[in-house]
Amino acid sequence: MPWFLYLIECADGSVYTGIAVDVQARFEKHVNGTGARYTRSRKPLQVLASFELADRSSASSAEYWVKRLSPPEKRALAAGVRTLESVLPVVVQADAASETEAEETDSA
Repeated sequence: MPWFLYLIECADGSVYTGIAVDVQARFEKHVNGTGARYTRSRKPLQVLASFELADRSSASSAEYWVKRLSPPEKRALAAGVRTLESVLPVVVQADAASETEAEETDSA
């Protein structure tokens, strides 16, 4: 089941980052005051962007890295100036796979 990372613009100019299976339903909870504590004290205005990820683990990892961005950087991500991949660290497993392929090529 896909999960989504989403960015919400708040009335104070901040950008809230969260994850959910249904972004619209989660946004409505934020608007109703039953969402995160952060959005209770800042009025959520709109969903700026959402990004589909494979599972909850991937979404949580992406959320961890995106939350470290400044509001202008989050807005650039939402506008498509930056990609989600540019925010995430390079996967170490992919590097290990490349090394394995190189070793197999050297031994052939």
